[in-house]
Amino acid sequence: MLNTLKASCSLRKGVKKIMLISATRAEWYLLRNLCHEIQNDKDLSLQIIATGAHLSPEFGLTYKEIEKEFKIAKKIPILLASDDKISLCKSMSLAFSAFSQAFEDLKPDMVVILGDRYEMLSVASVCLLMHIPLVHLCGGELTLGAIDDSIRHSISKMSHLHFVSHEIYKKRLLQLGEEEKRVFNIGSLASVIIKNMNFLSKKDLEKALEMKLDKELYLITYHPLTLNVKNTQKEIKTLLKKLDTLKNASLIFTKANADENGLLINEILQNYCQKNSHKAKLFDNLGSQKYLSLMKIAKAMVGNTSSGISESPFFKTPCINIGDRQKGRLRTQNIIDCEINDLDQAFEKLESKEFKQNLKNFKNPYDNDKNPNKIIKTYLKNVNLDTILHKNFIDL
Repeated sequence: MLNTLKASCSLRKGVKKIMLISATRAEWYLLRNLCHEIQNDKDLSLQIIATGAHLSPEFGLTYKEIEKEFKIAKKIPILLASDDKISLCKSMSLAFSAFSQAFEDLKPDMVVILGDRYEMLSVASVCLLMHIPLVHLCGGELTLGAIDDSIRHSISKMSHLHFVSHEIYKKRLLQLGEEEKRVFNIGSLASVIIKNMNFLSKKDLEKALEMKLDKELYLITYHPLTLNVKNTQKEIKTLLKKLDTLKNASLIFTKANADENGLLINEILQNYCQKNSHKAKLFDNLGSQKYLSLMKIAKAMVGNTSSGISESPFFKTPCINIGDRQKGRLRTQNIIDCEINDLDQAFEKLESKEFKQNLKNFKNPYDNDKNPNKIIKTYLKNVNLDTILHKNFIDL
């Protein structure tokens, strides 16, 4: 890969200003180590923008986690009090205006974004119109049950460098017409985080969470289905009804994200946890250390979050994945896919001998020995900014 780099890129003199933008706790968890790589390189200057849910009290003001280690160049608030369709559109409009001004003020040489959030669609559009090279992490993936899928592919087409987590995702970007010299499989960003994590003991977790964990632990995150929001309330209540049948269970919930009906889910969860405080607790933001430590010891993850698909395999922790939100992502044998009305069968499978046996030997496709952040940093450092904007469409 590095030989390809030397052949296709040339070093531009001067310090490059590399801007990373994060809107959610989940993004920051994956971007943090890359920020350290960039900040520690004398030829690169790091600019961080925090936006979206990071700046919302509802989601725990998680920009403060960033400020523990880094200077934030700008904070750009774009979330409105509501999360219905028109409010999300207005948020994107605010983002379009605010980021264009931020780019004019900070003049980044390159912008780095991750994933498929609607906020990043505005960022990508501004980069396109302002002729700023865009680097996209974690493209080529599928989430067929969410609008994120279309957003992700749209961002990819406006991007100039791609760093993906699997060869399948690289192939998918090539299907979208991207040039192979711009697409790099660097493996999972989570892999190096998990392998270097200082996990908390059960005792330390109990102290940090202010909650006894002497029962079977379930780690639960349920996000809105952005392609089918009308059933959100019914679905989350169906899930809670099933969780109520679990005997001897500790239920750790993390809040839904800032999508349409996310606030509704969080309100229902808050009420549930208040009524069941002896066994259930809702967290705005656990942080990566506590979240991964809980994942490691949990009897199962439950919900429809991407971490259940891509990170639970590292611990061989079972994951009951509900609905279509993560449909299209690579699957491992610890995943139990089910519809919201099939939870009884899913929990029965969780207890089956065959399923427990399969947990012992499956191969994790997300595991690798690469150093993805160093690879990305090297490309950013060496890419030729004079030619990167000129893309071709490659027909298959």
